[in-house]
Amino acid sequence: MAKTAKKTKKVKKINLLIVESPAKAKTIQKYLGNGFGVTASIGHLFDLPRSRLAIDVDKNFEPEYITIRGKAKILKEILKEAKKAEQILLASDNDREGEAIAFHLRNAILRKFPDMKIMRIVFNEITPVAIREAVKSPMSIDINKVNAQKARRILDRLVGYKLSPILWKKVKNGLSAGRVQSVALKLICDRDREVEAFMPQEYWTIDVTLKQGKKTLTSQLVQFQGQKPDIKTKEEVQKLIKLFKGKTFKVADIKQKDKQLKPLAPFTTSKLQQASATRLGYTSRKTMRIAQTLYEGVNIGSERIGLITYMRTDSTRIADTALDAVRKFIGDTYPDELPEQPNIYTPMKKAQDAHEAIRPTYVERTPESVKSYLTGEQFKLYSLIWERFVSSQMKPYKSRILSIEFTCGDGLFRSSTTKVLEKGFYKALKLLAPKEKFHTLPSLEIGDDLECVDLTGDQHFTQGPSYFTDASIIKALEERGIGRPSTYAPIISVLIDRYYVVRKTKRLKATVLGRIISEMLEKTFPEIIDVNFTANVEKRLDEVESKNEPWEIMIGEFYKPFSEKVDYVMEHLESIKGVLEEPTDHICEKCNRPMIKKLGRYGFFIACSGFPECMNSKAVPLADCPKPGCTGSIIAKRKQNKKGKVFYGCTNYPECDFVTYFPPTNTKCPHCGYFLVERSDKKRGDYKMCVNPECDYMHLQEAEVSSGS
Repeated sequence: MAKTAKKTKKVKKINLLIVESPAKAKTIQKYLGNGFGVTASIGHLFDLPRSRLAIDVDKNFEPEYITIRGKAKILKEILKEAKKAEQILLASDNDREGEAIAFHLRNAILRKFPDMKIMRIVFNEITPVAIREAVKSPMSIDINKVNAQKARRILDRLVGYKLSPILWKKVKNGLSAGRVQSVALKLICDRDREVEAFMPQEYWTIDVTLKQGKKTLTSQLVQFQGQKPDIKTKEEVQKLIKLFKGKTFKVADIKQKDKQLKPLAPFTTSKLQQASATRLGYTSRKTMRIAQTLYEGVNIGSERIGLITYMRTDSTRIADTALDAVRKFIGDTYPDELPEQPNIYTPMKKAQDAHEAIRPTYVERTPESVKSYLTGEQFKLYSLIWERFVSSQMKPYKSRILSIEFTCGDGLFRSSTTKVLEKGFYKALKLLAPKEKFHTLPSLEIGDDLECVDLTGDQHFTQGPSYFTDASIIKALEERGIGRPSTYAPIISVLIDRYYVVRKTKRLKATVLGRIISEMLEKTFPEIIDVNFTANVEKRLDEVESKNEPWEIMIGEFYKPFSEKVDYVMEHLESIKGVLEEPTDHICEKCNRPMIKKLGRYGFFIACSGFPECMNSKAVPLADCPKPGCTGSIIAKRKQNKKGKVFYGCTNYPECDFVTYFPPTNTKCPHCGYFLVERSDKKRGDYKMCVNPECDYMHLQEAEVSSGS
């Protein structure tokens, strides 16, 4: 009997969609169903090799791309899936980095399958409608975006690989420098110096408690003899109090002014990071990590949905469909707060406007309605985004400020209060609601007399600049045109990872190492870390993306003078390696050899000159011990527990038990000569205070100066 031939089962071809993250793939797969396969590249698969420059500067700066180490397996899986595909849709993020990912993926697939049909799709939100619309409207890869990303990558590689060897040779092995990070580092170093140089000045205010019948109110001295009072000392306060004590205060004027506060635009990336840092205490990296999960998809019951639009944007624009939806929602929920016409927000001049503002994909999904499906962090960040978006299309907040002025001799005193007329967009705010404290004033008329019940003096100190935080450094970078929405968080992260900057109690401070590097770069390459130069680079990258400038010309104009400067600095700059290892008067207690001051990754320390035979090391003294008769020094120590909290104690412990939890400064107290420590609170921000408990310099005044003192 003849054998029957085996029938080969024909495999049905699919449409393969490639995104960046597995979470996004999981969400989109549910929307597309049968006939589609969705896989993820997990970011870039191709990049410049780490071990060498990999840019041919003699051949139009042609880069050499290789498969990123550890990504070969992912590429193999993608090619395996591509073999089953009839068509491939590249759906990486709609920005320069995403376009470059799509470009390299397309080239890799075509090398294996030359006849494969490959298209690009983009979307701003991960919802069923948005994904299906994108699939229906495929397009070609935007080569101008690819070139702009290539130009940035090459420029950063040239700067990093040319500057880093200078730091290795002249400062310390293992250091590195980046183009944009170096500018941010300079801003932080400059601010640190301003904070440290500032010396608070003492001043006083005088308040009076007035009474009419059973009602009382408090008023403050705002003018004396026609001038704004400039009260410097407690003695001056006492003299003024004597002038007003026991006198009658007369109502001189009553004013009222109506104030209108318009709602803010929906979030851009930088504004979201700033609000998240200020309101929630999240770092920029944490904010973007949480936003990514909200964008890529969250399980809401049996449904998986992206809750927010794309979170890397510099635009305040919103789609017409979203505008219609939010106005309908406001009309149903807050009907009295719906303006007749939509509120329109003008984008910043430097905005690329490639994406919408950050907003909820479905405004009907209020934070409370999805709270049970979100983590605590997701809920808080989603609430910020939802509140900002909804409030942006509501009526203004209106209030009335009532101001009453009183005269007594040569003094003019003023009391003010605010009355809410219309809550407007405040009705939609909870997490973003301002903390307001209103008090009522008694009904008075001009000419009324009031009795003085009490007079008090309050001590204050002028506030200087504050250390940068995540919120304020992002704001500074944005205002100066440095970086883009996708780079703000990485800029801060790189500086912290390299230990050029540390984050302490949410404040960003340059380390000793960071300052040394910044000062050297400022001295040798001022044009590279110049704010205007960096902002101009961003503009030219935009020009490359707009096809107004070839990327090779942009890089070429930069590279020749830069390369010549690198060669000159490498040859002529004096090394400070020796300077960073200073001899000290300390003798190693383990081997009796002299100890030297060295710079490590975490700042200066004192180590035995017999290293590596002797591994003894200790902290650098920060100040002399303030205890009378003690000859010890104050050093940083760490508690021996899980938290390992840093404190500052005497080297003569246990004989000397001095301890403070506030970092010593190298500034002496102008009152007693002891050292000042760094302090911070909500009322006064960053300030310095004398470590001597017997000295009143910048110490909180427990007792008020009053008429009875």
